[in-house]
Amino acid sequence: MLLPAEKELRAVLARFAEARFRHDLQPTGHSSRELEDTSGTLCAITGAPSVEDALTAADALLERLRADRGSGRRTSQSLAA
Repeated sequence: MLLPAEKELRAVLARFAEARFRHDLQPTGHSSRELEDTSGTLCAITGAPSVEDALTAADALLERLRADRGSGRRTSQSLAA
């Protein structure tokens, strides 16, 4: 499986958090669609079947990227951003 670039993963996580916050604060049809879209993107980018699994996978992937960066290795399977 190809891994997302860290920059791309962080951007999707930020969009998801913003959509979740906006929907929780003032739910509308638009905020619901936005949350659904960003949730789907997050699941697709992590290969996870649910948002909860996607968040767990994103945390694990970010930790792996951080560890690789700390050891001087580059993750060879990541996509360029």
